[in-house]
Amino acid sequence: MAGAPIHNHDHESPQSHGHHDHSHHDHSHLHHREGSKKALLVVLVLTSLYMVTEGIGGWMTNSLALLADAGHMFTDAGALGLSFAAIWFASRPPTPAKSFGYYRFEILATLINGASLIVVAGGIFLEAFKRLGSAPEVDSVPMLFIAAGGLCVNLLGAYILSRADHDSINVQGALAHVIGDALGSVAAIVAGLLMWRFGWYLADPIVSALVGVLILKSAWGLVTMSVDILLQATPLHIDPQKVSAVILDVPGVISVHDLHIWTVTSGMFSMTCHVVVEDLEASQAVLCRMRDGMREAFRIDHATIQVETADLEACHRLDW
Repeated sequence: MAGAPIHNHDHESPQSHGHHDHSHHDHSHLHHREGSKKALLVVLVLTSLYMVTEGIGGWMTNSLALLADAGHMFTDAGALGLSFAAIWFASRPPTPAKSFGYYRFEILATLINGASLIVVAGGIFLEAFKRLGSAPEVDSVPMLFIAAGGLCVNLLGAYILSRADHDSINVQGALAHVIGDALGSVAAIVAGLLMWRFGWYLADPIVSALVGVLILKSAWGLVTMSVDILLQATPLHIDPQKVSAVILDVPGVISVHDLHIWTVTSGMFSMTCHVVVEDLEASQAVLCRMRDGMREAFRIDHATIQVETADLEACHRLDW
């Protein structure tokens, strides 16, 4: 039937126009999710254990840098737990009411992670400002050892997460937390050395504030990225004009309109468009070529394409 939408996804039968096999794609996502879950769980345990050590150490040594790092670790633990829960939810199968399943929970978790980092940075700035007027004395030697231990834990966590799914926005968010925490440990070590060697206790709030800036930068990137996805913005790596060009290069295609491209969740992209063709009888071959072009050039595995003639396109312009 002219103008009927042709869906390029795996809910159709193999005999229908636009059938697309997602089995490899879904298996790949499942494999990456399982690997990400294990990595997040290991890093969550490591972070939680050392968070307690660093918090007690910061209180005993009177070090804001250590307390800030412990607070960041506390946020890390919450973020890692949230990310772990998000991946668990994302693995649940889709339902008629939620046709995309729970993939978007991952994006919500990332948005919460980014917002929590902004709160942590604000708390660090506030306490650092208070201490600038009269920096208290800090027991720098034990502070150095505790900060060094925190750095080792953070580097190990970053290594584990870096080997997990690189496309997962959830893993990226968790990795940003851990890297920010590692920078906090480095800053605490620097501050400890300055206080131990020169007795310059202002180093503690100053270095803490610098760590807050780094945390804020990472947080802003996570928030803007997740908001873009929730607003169904076009993925940064995909140029709509290039997508149109690939479609127009398919023999038999006259024009393309109503093109929309968005991210469902990290590594999963969707597209819809209307394509005007010369001959509807050749629509199956046209669709197959477009499907292959989208996958190979842009990693778009889920496309809904309405194939129509020039006569039907004219109907769209009528004022009903």
